[in-house]
Amino acid sequence: MVLFPHAKINIGLYITKKRKDGFHDLETCFFPVPWTDVLEITPSEGEFTFSSSGLDIAGVIEDNLCYKAYELLRKDHQMPPVHIHLHKIIPMGAGLGGGSSDAAFTLMGLRDLFQLPLTNEDLQPYAAKLGSDCAFFLSNQAAFGKGKGDKLSSIEASLKGKFLVLLYPAVGISTAEAYAGVTPAKAPVDLRKAILKADWKEAISNDFEKSIFPHYPVLASLKEEMYTLGASYAAMSGSGSTIFGIFDKKIDPPARWADYTVWSGWVEKD
Repeated sequence: MVLFPHAKINIGLYITKKRKDGFHDLETCFFPVPWTDVLEITPSEGEFTFSSSGLDIAGVIEDNLCYKAYELLRKDHQMPPVHIHLHKIIPMGAGLGGGSSDAAFTLMGLRDLFQLPLTNEDLQPYAAKLGSDCAFFLSNQAAFGKGKGDKLSSIEASLKGKFLVLLYPAVGISTAEAYAGVTPAKAPVDLRKAILKADWKEAISNDFEKSIFPHYPVLASLKEEMYTLGASYAAMSGSGSTIFGIFDKKIDPPARWADYTVWSGWVEKD
């Protein structure tokens, strides 16, 4: 079985509260992006095995989210060992949710491969144990997120017909560093309402940009460059460091971006 775990971007992200468990409450809108990894799951003999190609995946197997997804399901449902091969394309630590997507698609792939009596809604508690945004990837549609990003509700918003450009400049920003510069506060806008209006540029922002951009001015420059190229909206995704632009027409990424990782493409173009 071959699956294609996709990336996400955040349009609007507000850190509203520091929680007693050390996490933060937030408000954001998740949008799926057709930049994908390639995940293959096949039954195997003996024991669970994992291999990868593409981008290097560091760490031990016990920390791998695909392995954790398999182990979570195996505790509750009888499954034979499997071999998982992941061709990693989505940059890691880039604010694109690639690891969470791989985990969610592993849950769905195992469910389908072994015909487990589970809906995507049934898989949500497993996804929640794997990552705060993992449950989002169980459904390929926009969602409004609250809590840690795990309390999801549907929203009638879409990027269909838009041309996206995602630019990852390989600037490393840890989650701890990103949150260290943020002061939680009530969101300045009703994001659910604002996302349904046309003018996102003036109304919607990402709280992380205020603290991260002064330390990484290249990110602020790349955001402004997206607007110079004609983007209707541009921002950093999640806690970074990917900068994305939303365009009404196709653009060719400038040659000066050659040292960066760039993905571009239409979203559901007719």
